[in-house]
Amino acid sequence: MGMKKWFHDSRPEIWKQLSAELGGRYTHGKWMKGDRIDVSHGEWMVTFDTYVIIVNKVPVPFTRLRAPFLNSEKMRLKVYRASIFTELGKFFGMQDLTIGDAQFDKDFVLKGNDERRVREFLANEKLRALLSAQKDVTLSVEDDEGWFGAKFPENTDELRVVIHGHEKNPERLRELFTLFAEGLDQLCRIGSAYEDAPTLKL
Repeated sequence: MGMKKWFHDSRPEIWKQLSAELGGRYTHGKWMKGDRIDVSHGEWMVTFDTYVIIVNKVPVPFTRLRAPFLNSEKMRLKVYRASIFTELGKFFGMQDLTIGDAQFDKDFVLKGNDERRVREFLANEKLRALLSAQKDVTLSVEDDEGWFGAKFPENTDELRVVIHGHEKNPERLRELFTLFAEGLDQLCRIGSAYEDAPTLKL
C-alpha cells in the first residue's frame, strides 16, 4: 500500500455523497474550518461540521450537528452518556434530572433548567431510542456557541448534537441526522421551538 493511499482521507468523498443523498449543500473545508454540510429540515437549516479542541496539548476531534431555532421558553438542556467522568460534568445553573425511565436514567446524565419541559422533551420514545442507539453522544440546547463562536440574537438558541471523532461512517452520520431531526421536531411539538425559521445563519 502506497503512502498516499495510507494517508488518504475518505471523509470529503463520504460527506459529499451524504450531502447529495440528503439534498444538502457540501462545502469543502478551508484553513481553520472543516468540511460542512448544510441541509434543510422543515423551516430549519441543519449544519454538519467538525472541530478540534486542544486538551493538554493534544488535539481532540469532534463531529457535530447544529441548528439555530426560535426558543419560546429559553429551555436549557444537556443529555450525555454516563461514565466514570460523570461527576466532572457540572454545568452551572443546570440541575440533575431523571425522567422515570430506569434504564435511560441509568445510561444518561440529564441536566436542564426546567424539569417539566425536559420530561416532556424526553417523553418521546423514538427520541430516547435514537439516543440509546449511540454509544457516544451529547445532545444539548445552548444559548450561543461560547466565547469563540457565534453570538445569537435574544430569541434564538441552538440545538446541538456532538460525538467524539471526525466521523466517516455514512450510516452513523445518517443516524445522527435522524436523531437531530427528531429532536427539532420534538422541541416544536412541546412548544419550546417555533416553526418559523430563525434569521441567524451559521
